[in-house]
Amino acid sequence: MKIAVSSYSFQRLIREGQETQLSCIRLAKELGYEGIEFTELTPHDGSSPAEYAKKIARECERYDLPVTNYTVGADFLTGSAGALDAEVERVKQQVDIAQALGTASMRHDATTGFDPATRKQQGFMQALPRIAEGCRRITEYAAAKGIRTMIENHGFFCQDSARVEQLVNTVENPNFGLLLDMGNFLCADEAPEHAFGVLAPYAFYLHAKDFHVKKGGYNPGKGFFQSRGGNYLRGAIIGHGDVPVLQCLAIMKRNGYDGYVGVEFEGIEENRMALAYDLENLKRMLESLPEA
Repeated sequence: MKIAVSSYSFQRLIREGQETQLSCIRLAKELGYEGIEFTELTPHDGSSPAEYAKKIARECERYDLPVTNYTVGADFLTGSAGALDAEVERVKQQVDIAQALGTASMRHDATTGFDPATRKQQGFMQALPRIAEGCRRITEYAAAKGIRTMIENHGFFCQDSARVEQLVNTVENPNFGLLLDMGNFLCADEAPEHAFGVLAPYAFYLHAKDFHVKKGGYNPGKGFFQSRGGNYLRGAIIGHGDVPVLQCLAIMKRNGYDGYVGVEFEGIEENRMALAYDLENLKRMLESLPEA
């Protein structure tokens, strides 16, 4: 497995104006990462997302740093059939951005579970046919461009292993799979090692992420957010938190995964330092894994 980093991991530096998505390429290379993943593009120079994607592709080529994945938001539970059509068309445009970036891998969301037409939270089984239709239409479009699509265990509603497995099997397209984020299962109060044991065969891409976990009841304060079940989570440097990172990596290797591991850092530590530690710790974990 090779180690990439998400542009999202530089979010504080970008927000403070110290870096841009474009300049993060140089920084990722200097830190020693072998690839870079981009979240939805936010051009800093007034260019269109399509133009910016070409600039990023050229810069990645200059630094010999491949774009390993492209990550965007989406919500296919949007009321009318016409609204679903509009969202599918919008996400197809993001597939075109992924193609311009030069990646063969794209993750999009499925839904938050909130239906604006009824102004109510839907049940997962109620929402499943519609969100599966949206995912299927996107992956059929992306397949013609040589891009595999996936959803992530992300956003509370579509986060549990049982739900994402059901969605993948309902879409039933070999071009559609999962981005497994080892930290995000804790947002749904599910043990990451259990979820990875179930979902590893569906994985197209992998996020390495760690969290500090405080059981519900007492709010630890700034920097923490609540899981669906009321526990408190805060982003951590890989190896410093409570996610069984090594165990999740071992499960993936045992299942034959040999793709990129993308670091997604969400902690309060200074970004450069944290990402250097993330890379060092993750390398050591990967080197310690027994041969499959």
